[in-house]
Amino acid sequence: MRVAPNRSAQILTGFVQENVVKGAVVRTDGWDGYDGLARLGYAHEPMVLNGEGEKTDAHLQMIHIAFSNLKTWLLGTHHGVSQQHLQAYLNEFVFRFNRRFYPMTAFNSVLGLAAHASAPTYDALYSGEWNHP
Repeated sequence: MRVAPNRSAQILTGFVQENVVKGAVVRTDGWDGYDGLARLGYAHEPMVLNGEGEKTDAHLQMIHIAFSNLKTWLLGTHHGVSQQHLQAYLNEFVFRFNRRFYPMTAFNSVLGLAAHASAPTYDALYSGEWNHP
């Protein structure tokens, strides 16, 4: 997950190009910003959902679960976050979500990362350019 400054086609397709292998199937909602994906070499499968619950569950279930969990975590645990710190919280959420079935693996990963990484300064951490390990 990455904070996007807007939902323009340039931003969305740029994110896909940086993170998804060409030729992969990319399932999206019906937002026009994704329209150029097929021209860029992706098998784009848009799905206009229009609030249809069964259709939503069948096609984009995991992304809706992930975002629902993210919202619950941000609002429940942290009571909201500032824009300045949002990317750091997203990084932590992704780390936790990807290891949710393996708590000991998560603990070992954090321990290993902490042992081999130097602590960033506050300014470096929240400059928007520092990549969390």
